[in-house]
Amino acid sequence: MPYVVMGTHNKSMPRLDGSLKSKVFDFLQKIQTNDTTPGLHIEPIRNSVDPRVRTGRVDLQFRAVLFRVDSSAGERYYVYLGTWPHDEAIAMAAKSTLRVNPVNNVLEAILGEPDGKPDRRRASVVHDHTGQIGKIIRNDAVPYLAEVGFTLADLTDRLGLPTDLAERALAAADDYVLNEIAADVGGWQGSALLELACGTGIDDIRDKLGFTAKPLDLTLGEDDRIVDALDSAASRMQFTLIDSNEELRRVLEGGDFAAWRTFLHPEQRTYVERDFGGPFRLSGGAGTGKTVVTIHRARMLAARDPNARIILTTYNKTLALGLEADLRALDPDVRIARRLGEPGVYVAGIDKLAGAVLHIATDLGAALRTVLGPGDFAVTGQRTHTDQVWRAVAKSVKSGLEPRLANPGFLENEYVSVILANQVTNAEQYAKVARAGRGVRLSRSQRLSVWTLVEAFRKTSRRDGSLSFPEVLAVAAEYLRQRAGSDHPFLADHVLVDEAQDLHATHWALLRALVAEGPNDLFIAEDSHQRIYGQPVVLSRFGIKIVGRSRRLTLNYRTTAQNLHFAVNVLTGGEYHDLEQGEESTHGYRSARLGPNPQLVECETPTEEFDRVTDLVWTWLDEGAEPNTVAVLTRSQHDRDRFVAALLERDIAAQALDRAPARPGAVQVLTMHRSKGMEFSRVILAGVSERHMPAADILRGVPEEERDEALLRERSLLYVAASRARDELVVTWNGKKSELLN
Repeated sequence: MPYVVMGTHNKSMPRLDGSLKSKVFDFLQKIQTNDTTPGLHIEPIRNSVDPRVRTGRVDLQFRAVLFRVDSSAGERYYVYLGTWPHDEAIAMAAKSTLRVNPVNNVLEAILGEPDGKPDRRRASVVHDHTGQIGKIIRNDAVPYLAEVGFTLADLTDRLGLPTDLAERALAAADDYVLNEIAADVGGWQGSALLELACGTGIDDIRDKLGFTAKPLDLTLGEDDRIVDALDSAASRMQFTLIDSNEELRRVLEGGDFAAWRTFLHPEQRTYVERDFGGPFRLSGGAGTGKTVVTIHRARMLAARDPNARIILTTYNKTLALGLEADLRALDPDVRIARRLGEPGVYVAGIDKLAGAVLHIATDLGAALRTVLGPGDFAVTGQRTHTDQVWRAVAKSVKSGLEPRLANPGFLENEYVSVILANQVTNAEQYAKVARAGRGVRLSRSQRLSVWTLVEAFRKTSRRDGSLSFPEVLAVAAEYLRQRAGSDHPFLADHVLVDEAQDLHATHWALLRALVAEGPNDLFIAEDSHQRIYGQPVVLSRFGIKIVGRSRRLTLNYRTTAQNLHFAVNVLTGGEYHDLEQGEESTHGYRSARLGPNPQLVECETPTEEFDRVTDLVWTWLDEGAEPNTVAVLTRSQHDRDRFVAALLERDIAAQALDRAPARPGAVQVLTMHRSKGMEFSRVILAGVSERHMPAADILRGVPEEERDEALLRERSLLYVAASRARDELVVTWNGKKSELLN
């Protein structure tokens, strides 16, 4: 049976409409079944540059351009590059070649052009903001790469770039122009140029792109070299071997938003496939593909061992539903476990995960007493309304604690980060326990006052048999620890965690208790710059040792370079730390895409802001944007509802996105918190004024010692919101703009 290999869509290939896409699917499906099927008309091209090139009949007007590769093992491959009108396809095929790059063993398809048109491979339009391209470089103006120390031989003989592209890169006046050339060419070549723009050394680039993994085998024939090169990581950025009709359909229909399902950057593939000796942390900015890697890794582990028990979890239910949907899209045949502890991939938000542990528990008494202290517990399954209970006990119980600390925010964070994390069950223990990471220092008398309120909180919960979510997590973790101590098996073989920066102490206690310490036990994807909930933690406190097993992704696939620059600048002025309290940096973050500069729109009044936002949305819709790819993000639910009403009043279909799924045909309006994990083509950040960001009510309830930490979360929230935009970003406000925009 012939194999079909899909190449990434060439930028100049006409977009396939619905009917033509269906015909291409049928054409390729028939090749997979039998390439001699009548009607395919797979024909060689007379006097072609490459004897492997073929065209095939998609319909009477369109033909596919392919290369037929026959291995010495008797296997046949068809490398599909695209579909064009009949005459153009034949003329292009005659001048196209498929080859293995002799320097880096990467498979390359070089498309020719009909007579009278420029060569696609060599001619391209590059937006020149500096005015330097095409000009003679003055003697005193050394081009960027030459000034850094790179030579033409570095780019051609060691990276394998074609000479003309290498010369263009070396002529670039600065890293901005080089970034634009990289975005224009794409693929492994674009990735190599982006690394050069960041000053990455040639050896490091070769390693990142996988050039050092497998040298070219010159003993093989040309066709066998092509088949062999398909396995290289850089080749798999642009080519994928299709192994089912369902995968074929996904690749054809996925488009840019779903390209990650099939094509991975070599560096990403490394973290998907590598074995780790223990917990591993993968960090990186928004849009660098951490979630993509995590999903692919879950699939890889499931394929490697069908009996493996794999947990894929994240901060909340909404994000977990997205993970499961993406995992199913990546591989519809992946085994999804329905119950905790079953073979397959169990996908759940981490609070649901804790509930599932309690559900299978036979006796929670010992765990409850260890976490909450001695006494009898009648657990009902109800969840404590923590904010209400803390507020009530702070008001009704005479503790002597000053008002700035006797508030739900401080008390809940203290309870989770210190008391539950250390299994404190009495006042004397609390008076002595270390409070690492807490901004407010407490004297012994202040601790005793806090403990008075903690006891009141626990008594209130015992009356109705409720547990708070952090208590459920702590009890579940302790139950699993005791269970493992009784020689019961752990519930998972592998645990993968996405958006891990938002997890607090009892989350980490549970994750450590789910899986035994050992190879590939915990895979942690996080970005400390996106932490918008909770308090910072140090993983080693929970027996999760990632020192020496931590890497960072820096290449952004979602946002344009312009939007990324804006989002990263929002973080300026804040000091961020990772999960081991090391300094976290945005150094080296860059984008593979270009677009317009973000717009900043100042308005005098709320009504003017409503009008300006509406005008922008109408402009995008008139330009052909799909309504559900347009989003308006706000700081609060109140503002979200006001903008929904404003859009509806101005005849734009709009939806307040909360728990319900997005409705096709409606512009999405949602809070910045709700936008976590999502992406849109065009985004408006509305109401970014000094009244709304940072949120005054958030800062009012925070002790002065923790104000900087609260401001970091507000800064991170704006960063998260800005990085949701793929193509266009607009920021609006009325009155005075937020200090975070300075």
